[in-house]
Amino acid sequence: MSSEAASDSSNTLRVFWAVLYRDIYVTSKELVTFLAQVILQPLFLLFVFGRILTDLGYARPGYAQLLFPGLVGLTAVVTGLQSSAFPLVIDFAYTKEIEDRLLAPLPTDLVAVEKIVYSALRALVACALMLPIGMLVLGSIPWRPENAPLFVFIVVLGALVGSAMGLLMGTSVTANRINIVFSLVFTPLLFTGSSQYPWPSLDQMRWFQVVTALNPLTYVSEGLRAAMVPEVPHMPPAVCIAVLIVAIAGISWGGMVGFRRRALD
Repeated sequence: MSSEAASDSSNTLRVFWAVLYRDIYVTSKELVTFLAQVILQPLFLLFVFGRILTDLGYARPGYAQLLFPGLVGLTAVVTGLQSSAFPLVIDFAYTKEIEDRLLAPLPTDLVAVEKIVYSALRALVACALMLPIGMLVLGSIPWRPENAPLFVFIVVLGALVGSAMGLLMGTSVTANRINIVFSLVFTPLLFTGSSQYPWPSLDQMRWFQVVTALNPLTYVSEGLRAAMVPEVPHMPPAVCIAVLIVAIAGISWGGMVGFRRRALD
């Protein structure tokens, strides 16, 4: 690589981190709002399904330990999706703030990548907060120190796949339809993502097992169960990782195509 090419790469990387830092700084100024957005839903799901129903005897003892990894996965995917989709729709339709980034000395695809990385970082923060919340609500959480690398890797993949889904949605839907489309996407995502049940337990409902296998959240939930409650039947972690990597690549490509189209408009 020539010195000029190396200098260009260094400048591009510097601009990329500057844009990312700006987004992170803005989030830090709205920390309370951000925490309320990403924590309230999984907190109440965990409290009701993991604590209330168990204490009342409507759920079996130990269900909360099975549920917790699924809710961490749900937090990773949904936070990444929300953090990417809604701001993009608003930027392209109303504020036009995205134009500032498009005018920066960055390739258009890298502007899209920055959106994915930024949204994934928000999702990782939300997942990190789920650990003390889980201990507060449940008294303890399932944790295997030896499986910590797998846990972190799956959470990162979950955050990235959710952010990529948000990029695709945010560049494919108009502002007046984003709430409707998000509702249509979120409900199936929530209930077919194996966040409340292990995927292998659906073997007596083969059709629904096939449906859940089409949801990227399923592989995040199952990967986290492999890391946190390996005694519960789950998908092989290698399968979860492979599917998530393919999903991230494919969905990101579709999102970048949409991003380039909207940027040129």
